[in-house]
Amino acid sequence: MLKKVLKNKMVKIGRRGRKKSDMRRRFVLFGLFVLVVLTVFSMSGLVSSESNGRKAGAGASVERMMMSHLRPQVVVKQEELVKNDDDKFGRKSDDHITDESDMDIEESDSTNDHDGDSNNNKAKKSKSWSDSVLSELGVGKKAYPYSLDPVSPTATFSGWTAPGGSRFSEYVSGSSPYELTPELISKSDDQARSRRVHVQAAMKFAWGGYTKYAFGADEVTPWSHRGKERWGNTGCTLVDSLDTLWLMGFKDEFWKARDWIRDHLTQERAGFVSTFETTIRSLGGLLSAYDWSKDRVFLEKAQELGEKLLHAFPEGQNLPKAQVNLNNGGQKGSSWFHGELTAEVGTIQIENRYLSKITQNQKYAQKTEHVFELLNEASPSNGLYPYGITEKAGRIEFINKKITFGAMSDSFYEYMLKIWLQGGKTEPMYRQMYDKAIQGMHDVLVQTSSTSGLTYLADQNSGMLDHKMDHLVCFMGGLLALGAYTDPQGLDSDRAQRDLKTGKALTYTCYQMYARMNTGISAEWIQFQPGNDFHPGRQGSHYLLRPEAFESFFILSYLTKDPIYREWGWEGFSAIERYCKTDIAYGALSDVNNIDQKPRDEMESFFLAETLKYLFLLQDPDTEVDILHKHVFNTEAHPMRIFPVIDDEDEGNS
Repeated sequence: MLKKVLKNKMVKIGRRGRKKSDMRRRFVLFGLFVLVVLTVFSMSGLVSSESNGRKAGAGASVERMMMSHLRPQVVVKQEELVKNDDDKFGRKSDDHITDESDMDIEESDSTNDHDGDSNNNKAKKSKSWSDSVLSELGVGKKAYPYSLDPVSPTATFSGWTAPGGSRFSEYVSGSSPYELTPELISKSDDQARSRRVHVQAAMKFAWGGYTKYAFGADEVTPWSHRGKERWGNTGCTLVDSLDTLWLMGFKDEFWKARDWIRDHLTQERAGFVSTFETTIRSLGGLLSAYDWSKDRVFLEKAQELGEKLLHAFPEGQNLPKAQVNLNNGGQKGSSWFHGELTAEVGTIQIENRYLSKITQNQKYAQKTEHVFELLNEASPSNGLYPYGITEKAGRIEFINKKITFGAMSDSFYEYMLKIWLQGGKTEPMYRQMYDKAIQGMHDVLVQTSSTSGLTYLADQNSGMLDHKMDHLVCFMGGLLALGAYTDPQGLDSDRAQRDLKTGKALTYTCYQMYARMNTGISAEWIQFQPGNDFHPGRQGSHYLLRPEAFESFFILSYLTKDPIYREWGWEGFSAIERYCKTDIAYGALSDVNNIDQKPRDEMESFFLAETLKYLFLLQDPDTEVDILHKHVFNTEAHPMRIFPVIDDEDEGNS
């Protein structure tokens, strides 16, 4: 009955002219009245927040109880589709709904009981809540116009052609143009399930080529059909792919890979390897495989590798060297750069902190966290770090003046937010570094193209903007959205809404980086020019099977439930199937505008570890991955439980 009343009210609000605002106020009052009645029943014991084993507490807000009754009855606004960030009622939310009242009230619960201004605070919350209700109704938004038809399980891609760019322009500014209804979301989920089988088939195909021609090698060559050792004979592709196999349901293949790791994985043949790449690919891969399977083979091998990686820190120094010898413990700097890179020293923390958490040995976390402490002490006024650094007398010094969210800096900013999430949002330094950097990014680097209004992040060289953007930067769309949905100020705060809007707009640009190329696949980097939007950068027209755009499509799809991100990801996947597939695997492209080329004879491990994983998760509405409450991804797309979840599960098992 309440649902019918709400629908009738929505129709009237949309059709009245001069009386529109009066009717809106009446609707709010009516809704408040109904919900107060429901709340009275709830507080009298008919609907108890204690029934699920969670203690509401004396200070639990009336607004939270009211909102919990309304949620199932309303049409959901796109930005609000997210799991309740603090599920006080002990239930697992399947509709990913949150709202301003939940986030704001969480801060007030611990203070209002003893605050002389509590009545004023409650009045402000009530007003904020009623505004949120009206916003959630999605009044005035259009119906989603694009097809949600399922894909045939026998569909092929050999005749696929890129449909071209400049489409979906209603998304260019980061807006949410369409009304999202439960029926629409359900149809999108059904379509996604029909698509995910094709992504699974792609993984099975590529994994089959690897196991047949290069099992245990670092990489397989997709044309010459042989193993290739690029990462120190560490079984890089095998280790990097473990959690992809697990999440896609390929358990037989997963356990076969486990047996190889148990019986053959060793660092005795390894020489110098990249400290950064080995940490994110191999250590991260082993830890994620352990986190999902709980098989101690992975933990034992991870701890063995973690010990060797600590040798990257020279005696008496605080920054790790770019390369470490896994066999004899030697270390040395980069062969091409004098100094260290912020991305490399600032992207080893999530893995080492997890290893410390599981082993109860804090040395891994302490050594790597201290790097962040030093970087925080050296923080520039706008939070934006030059990518070249060195250490003198125990302090960080910058050795160049290039600011970028692309190569050599990118994942350092990613880990600012994700370390904070990993620790359960209890370590404010990391979130403060992130918020400061994102403010600096908006002040300095966020740009809009003059032709189509595309949002992009420029580089800055010695104070001058370079209007280029790496494909690597495309991870920022998802990161900004994740930061907005977890913002301590609340999702409806000006800061969170700004970041979410920028993240969406940037992700649309990244989609256009694919759609405007002849193959439907993005270049490695693009150059913006007045009057022409962008074109592939000089010597940057290649594609290395990178995942970053698909990463943002997944995160934004998960958080907002807008089907458009699945549509864009499906186009990208179709293009990869059409132009990157060989007879045994997939290969990189030399020119994304040449539809007649054959792929290169190289396939990075991250294609299986990241690209196919994100494409699969994007089309998997049934995933166990929970990026708001349970998991954090390292920069190589290896999901691991956050610390509060580990603590809760350990307590439950004790």
